[in-house]
Amino acid sequence: MEGQPSMLLQAASAFHPPPGKKITYGTAGFRADATILSSTVFRAGVLAVLRSLKNGGAAVGLMITASHNPVGDNGVKIADPGGGMMAQSWEPFADALAGAATAEDFVEIVLVFAAKEEIPIGRLEKSEVLLARDSRPSGATLIEAAKMGIASVAGAVAIDMGILTTPQLHWMVRQRNRGWGSSEMDYFLQLSNSFRSLIELSGEEPMASGYDPVLLVDAANGVGGGKLKELVKLLGAGIEIHVRNCGEEGEGLLNEGVGADFVQKEKTIPHGFTAQDTGKRCASLDGDADRIVYFTIRANDENKVDLVDGDKILSLFALFISEHLAIIADADDEKEDKKTKKKTLGVVQTAYANGASTEFLREMGVAVALAPTGVKHLHAMAAQYDVGIYFEANGHGTVLFAPGFLTKLQDLANLCSGTMREKAARTLLAVSEVVNQAVGDALSGMLLAEVILWHRGWSMQDWASLYQDLPSRQLKVKVANRNAVSTTESETRVVDPPGLQDAIDAETAKYNAGRSFVRPSGTEDVVRVYAEASTQAAADALAASVALHVSHYLSA
Repeated sequence: MEGQPSMLLQAASAFHPPPGKKITYGTAGFRADATILSSTVFRAGVLAVLRSLKNGGAAVGLMITASHNPVGDNGVKIADPGGGMMAQSWEPFADALAGAATAEDFVEIVLVFAAKEEIPIGRLEKSEVLLARDSRPSGATLIEAAKMGIASVAGAVAIDMGILTTPQLHWMVRQRNRGWGSSEMDYFLQLSNSFRSLIELSGEEPMASGYDPVLLVDAANGVGGGKLKELVKLLGAGIEIHVRNCGEEGEGLLNEGVGADFVQKEKTIPHGFTAQDTGKRCASLDGDADRIVYFTIRANDENKVDLVDGDKILSLFALFISEHLAIIADADDEKEDKKTKKKTLGVVQTAYANGASTEFLREMGVAVALAPTGVKHLHAMAAQYDVGIYFEANGHGTVLFAPGFLTKLQDLANLCSGTMREKAARTLLAVSEVVNQAVGDALSGMLLAEVILWHRGWSMQDWASLYQDLPSRQLKVKVANRNAVSTTESETRVVDPPGLQDAIDAETAKYNAGRSFVRPSGTEDVVRVYAEASTQAAADALAASVALHVSHYLSA
């Protein structure tokens, strides 16, 4: 232990935190202008090693990315041994590390925390960190800072996986700790093999003629474009994917006028798409390929799109999985089918999910739970079901299968050879392989969506007509102190300040199908306002009136 403090101090002394800047660890990890991140990324390297040591030397991941942010930003986040996000209980420690004013303070925080958590730092215990970065130019420098942080802990090993999508790194961490193949080619093969299996299980031809095998993909000029091109080579017949905005020379900047975040928020066609693409099935990834939304270009307004967002992707997945769960249910106990389905299948949304999607799911008989905003909350809640599906409207989500339920499916497939129940069980097993169970993954989510559309023979219009979205509006109200607003856990009701929720209820009652809630931002001094109603004019008016109440109650 004697040499470990000096190793940390010597290494940390080369990295000085940005003066006057507080960078905190949230759902996105640490994220800021790339020019001020070196100290934070170095310290995140130490954090990753401690996380590995806490878990008996299991591999953890460290990803350099700022997802859908502009190209000048960057960030870093930690993937836990299960492939998911770092345990929330460690976020205050992460903030303390990043905020330490001096190298001496940083070392003291590390050593005190390690002693408290009984982490064997400095004892040459095995620890392993898989590193990767997205395609941002600043990533090359920042990953070297991470390596220096990892090397400052005795016995720690850094394994540079190169340029990857964020979901690929999470997947690799999960696979490695299970002793399974965890290379990039293993990733491509798992997705492509399970995709082809699902196509075969669905039949050689789609059920109807509405499905068009051509898909146009906007890759946001990010890392996902090149990865998707590699994956397409392995998919075989049945789908024809054309990738645009791959970040090649002349195609534009990362996330600038392109990508899932742009399309979802602006409902405008991304660069690289024209009126000639009107009516075709299109999809947009974000910069690190963990989000996906679909869209079609409007025939009467070629600058605007009809959006199929995360709510509709979730609904498509739930419909398909629910149908196959019904088939494997005990045929001798039909009265229990709905009960079994509710117990087995659960969907998790946030309050931002369109109310029409929630109603559609509940009418299907699917259990719907609301989680606080942030993927870490949705993922944890979805893991409580045998099959849990979560998506945010922004296109980030996945499907989780409990290990025990996968065993049950495999046993059922073996016992029911030649029956519809066997086919349904094998279909669900293949779904569990095509999805990324570590984290939301645009590439795997896209493949599952395409299989289901193929299976049902659906066009984009068929998919979009599952339900009609209620018009909505989101606003931001600048306030002096966002923490003056507190809400219930689901973020749908205001607790403080007193009286604000009553005012929101009174405004909401004025509108047909009205719904509104407010929540403090996690990153800036604003309160976010969300409103829905039966018409766009009504949703706009409801949002505006609620925003006025927020201003009034927070200025008092």
